[in-house]
Amino acid sequence: MIEVNGLQLIPADMSLAEEAADYYRRNREFLKEFEPEHGEEFYTAYGQKMGLIAEEIAMKRGNICRFYIRHKDMPGKIIGVISLRDITMGFFCSAFLGYKLDETCINRGYMTELISWMVTYGFETLHLHRIEANVMPKNERSLRVLEKNGFEREGLAKKYLRINGAWEDHIHMVKINDAMH
Repeated sequence: MIEVNGLQLIPADMSLAEEAADYYRRNREFLKEFEPEHGEEFYTAYGQKMGLIAEEIAMKRGNICRFYIRHKDMPGKIIGVISLRDITMGFFCSAFLGYKLDETCINRGYMTELISWMVTYGFETLHLHRIEANVMPKNERSLRVLEKNGFEREGLAKKYLRINGAWEDHIHMVKINDAMH
């Protein structure tokens, strides 16, 4: 576990299955407009356990770095997730940043702080050159938090991801590790 100003980052582990299922059930409606559609099994401890096992394998392979977020004052309750996924090394040295937070915890600066930490981790520990994030134009909070962390708009990806049953445009945001130049 890693602690960042009272926020605990717990690596993906199948022991988190019930907490993760509870997180997704609590936030089902809130996340609906920003997430792909999920089957009912996704919202169960079993569904989360299967996902966590896959994440553990991907982490061992170096393809993903995913943390579940708790607040130190709320033990046993996941309040979000942050990850670097599709990690590609070699000539690319890049990853995609993903994150989500409990509806009751937004607008408190938590994600601004955690993205800052994750970028530093990605650049200094994983030696990434580029971290990318894709955000729907209507998700103004997410765009703001990325801009606060120095991400720049690189373009618009038309009909990029199927979210809540519809193909949605996404703004492609990027942060470059200038220390590598």
